[in-house]
Amino acid sequence: MNTADAQTQLETATLGGGCFWCMEKPYEALEGVQSVVSGYTGGHTPNPTYKDVSSGQSGHVEVVQVTFNPQKISYEEILKNFWVNIDPEVKNRQFCDVGPQYRSIIYYHSEAQKKVAEETKRMVEKSGLKVATEIAPAATFYPAEDYHQNYYKKNPIRYKYYRYACGRDSRLDDLWGENRQFPMLNQASKEK
Repeated sequence: MNTADAQTQLETATLGGGCFWCMEKPYEALEGVQSVVSGYTGGHTPNPTYKDVSSGQSGHVEVVQVTFNPQKISYEEILKNFWVNIDPEVKNRQFCDVGPQYRSIIYYHSEAQKKVAEETKRMVEKSGLKVATEIAPAATFYPAEDYHQNYYKKNPIRYKYYRYACGRDSRLDDLWGENRQFPMLNQASKEK
């Protein structure tokens, strides 16, 4: 590791977009992302298990915690990737997963992150979508059990079937287009 790498401060983004299995892959593909961990946050049960969270009684949300290098990818780009991988119009569900534990939510780790989250949410709203996605301060993060980590790599056939059966990709294509374009990207580039 060179001196510049040692001095780079990594940042954290914590994002709930329904099933955490489906939120890992879009982040692991991004340059500048160091790690993506599935887990739980935002609830009242200490050290929750998947059973606790999936019951809907723990108050926790299934999330991914993304550690990234802000010199290679901005928090805004992390959030743009978040928006095009969720359905922001529904409350307390994502695709076939129903309950508050599957709601879409951005947990911010600083006031700067809160501001960017609010700005990107406004951009989505300006595109005509009615946004139910929440923005809240980060809470204690609990990593999910090992069998949930990198599920899409360990169980590729089951993962693909799950996405298909839940209608996730079909709905995302309806919302964002097949290229999953974040709202205002094309307009912003035309204005420059």
